[in-house]
Amino acid sequence: MRRNDVEQRNTACTKKKKIMSKKIKEPKSSSQSKTVKGKLDISRSGIGFVLVEGMDKDILVRPNDFNRAFHGDMVKVQIKSDGGNGKRIDGKITDVSERKQTEFIGNLQVSKAFAFFTADTEKPMPDFFVPIEKLNGAKDKDRVVVRLTKWNKDDKKPEGEVVSVIKAEDMNDFAMKELLIDCGFPLTFDDAVMKEAHSLSENITRQELIKRKDCRDILTFTIDPNDAKDFDDAISVRNLDNGNYEIGVHIADVSHFVKPGSLLDKVAYERATSVYLPDRVNPMLPEKISNELCSLRPHEDKYTFSAIFQINNRAEVKHSWLGRTVIHSNHRFTYDEVQEIIEKKDGLHYKPIMLLNDLAQKFRRERFRKGAINFSSQEVRFQLDEKGKPIGIVIKESKDAHKLIEEFMLLANRTVAEYVSKIKINKLPVPFPYRIHDTPDDEKLKPFVAFAKKFGYVFDMHDEAAVAASFNKMLKEVQGKPEQHVLEQLGIRTMAKAVYTSSNIGHYGLGFEHYCHFTSPIRRYPDVMVHRILQECLEKNLKVDKKMDEKCKHCSDRERKAMEAERAGNKYKQVEFMQQYLGEEFDGIISGVASFGFFVETVLHKCEGMVTVRDLSEHDDFRLDETDYALVGLRTKRKFRMGDKVRIKVVAANLGKRQLDYEWVPGSNVKAKVTNTALIKQAAKPKVGLKKKK
Repeated sequence: MRRNDVEQRNTACTKKKKIMSKKIKEPKSSSQSKTVKGKLDISRSGIGFVLVEGMDKDILVRPNDFNRAFHGDMVKVQIKSDGGNGKRIDGKITDVSERKQTEFIGNLQVSKAFAFFTADTEKPMPDFFVPIEKLNGAKDKDRVVVRLTKWNKDDKKPEGEVVSVIKAEDMNDFAMKELLIDCGFPLTFDDAVMKEAHSLSENITRQELIKRKDCRDILTFTIDPNDAKDFDDAISVRNLDNGNYEIGVHIADVSHFVKPGSLLDKVAYERATSVYLPDRVNPMLPEKISNELCSLRPHEDKYTFSAIFQINNRAEVKHSWLGRTVIHSNHRFTYDEVQEIIEKKDGLHYKPIMLLNDLAQKFRRERFRKGAINFSSQEVRFQLDEKGKPIGIVIKESKDAHKLIEEFMLLANRTVAEYVSKIKINKLPVPFPYRIHDTPDDEKLKPFVAFAKKFGYVFDMHDEAAVAASFNKMLKEVQGKPEQHVLEQLGIRTMAKAVYTSSNIGHYGLGFEHYCHFTSPIRRYPDVMVHRILQECLEKNLKVDKKMDEKCKHCSDRERKAMEAERAGNKYKQVEFMQQYLGEEFDGIISGVASFGFFVETVLHKCEGMVTVRDLSEHDDFRLDETDYALVGLRTKRKFRMGDKVRIKVVAANLGKRQLDYEWVPGSNVKAKVTNTALIKQAAKPKVGLKKKK
């Protein structure tokens, strides 16, 4: 489970934010030389259109004016004609600001003197020239991954190098790589980046120790998933003479190693996040940093950035301190080990763990009392064999051990954001990457409230706090009832999407006035930015970053792309897993409805597929009732409503499309209560499947 991203559970749908950029006025004939920035969209016919935020019309760009830009790139485009009299605005690209992707999958053609690479893409793009010395073992007609290395102004074609060869027996590996590449995430780090990473020293120097608080003699430990390799946070505990407790939240000091302007910083910013697929992690930083230099491994001295709190036994924070530290982790716990200690009230360091758990529970209750929304979450993990093929699925729920870490990470994030929010430069707020979450969209909230009322749940719409309280009341009362699934899922869909921005409007889902991401710099670039700005604030040496909003938008965009890749990876594994069950029947729950059919998630495996209206036509003519989230038969009035339990048969599993097709089995409405116990018992312990932590 990804720690400290509880807000992701509370935020499933995108909405327009309160902070909207001012509209760019459409260029007039007097300003035809104006240059604007936008995203290049190339059609199948080869014509390009640059989409500029705030402009009502796209800018048409012909192939001769692409200036080495590819589909999806962020580009600068110069206006050639103003689009008067209803005509299109014409332009030419003057520069590529940001590549959507630099690695591509396709086919290789090799001759004695040179090689050419043709990418697999529906969008027109030139072949790559590949020097013979850059083939890296690839042969003629091989399917390969090629990285763009250069494309100078005078070059007719881009130049690339082979990163890897894709073999027929590695189709599973290929599928995951393809997802990453399609979402713009490079598969590897180039040699110069790796060289820079390996040049960094892990030695703790006396000069650096002088600048830091020394916490090495305080009991400190990490709590992570079983398969974690990058331990980017630790907790320290000790009793104080005044009767309070000192709790330290220690975060890997990535910013000590990754300096602004370095190659490492450049690639970390471009990726902006690690990507967690079912069988692998595509890291934001090389493993030398994430798994060695910065990983808070037990029995090693490590540089950290810390939030240290004095807390009484009522979970009241009496004092907080922020700054750079050095720590020594005494032990590496897994979540399962800590959960066992909490349940048995016995084990290694059980007294400090029980104290932390007690404080975390009190923090949690107070959060919900102040308006945080308590959406529950489940984690679906795949059991994989040695070749990455799914052989089972396990459902894991957040337990007290997870909540313990979550609450202290939330506390640290909130404390850092509150501290920075009070600092001004020339009476203006410090440009800072806040993590914000807007209030629900009325257009989505009102129909949901009307739907919930059909089940007897009444919402107070008086203000934002009242809506949050109504959500929590409903989520508590709906537990164990037939409508629980549908109301939880639809409730999540009313929520806005959390994003990064310098305009601090607070975090609605968490109920925080100030919030940021501070606790996972190994896997999130905004956390690196937060560390740097926080240190500048502490040193009273602030540098105003005029590009903060641009960086925040980039990080939000990369986060969405990572989530897109992760969903696609999970869907691929679902389809691959269900291939073995073609023709078999399962109990399921309707997880969504549309005019063309309804989606069903199997109870046993949590694998979603579709029953189409076409397949239902022999039973009745069905139409979508949007207000009731249902398909309704015109003759029989039969309803297939979101949350209903149905019986389905698996009829098709298309890996290429990542699509499961189900068929409704008539006369088999499922009445049994859905539990996770059967799922967990059905599957053995996970063998390979990797999942994001924190």
